[in-house]
Amino acid sequence: MLSNRPYLLRAFYQWIVDSGCTPILVIDATNTDCRIPEEFVEGGEIVFNIAPVAVRDFQITNQRVEFRASFSGVGHSISAPINAILAVYAEENGEGLFLDA
Repeated sequence: MLSNRPYLLRAFYQWIVDSGCTPILVIDATNTDCRIPEEFVEGGEIVFNIAPVAVRDFQITNQRVEFRASFSGVGHSISAPINAILAVYAEENGEGLFLDA
């Protein structure tokens, strides 16, 4: 069977957005298949606000999470394999999906 991780991530992301909350994505920055701005990594993780107004070209495929984001006015293409996603949760109340690396 296919992994259920991308399906759960898509569902929780949509639930958080539909609820009017801010979706936060946590990525395991130690995964070598990640394309992330290393200067923003803390404790082996990197955290992103992935609200529709905060990122562009956001997509969760069965293999990767990809989007464009700006840090201090500098654009970055972010890409991480599904198995590097540690969490997607609502900033306002902490409700969401928390996964093992």
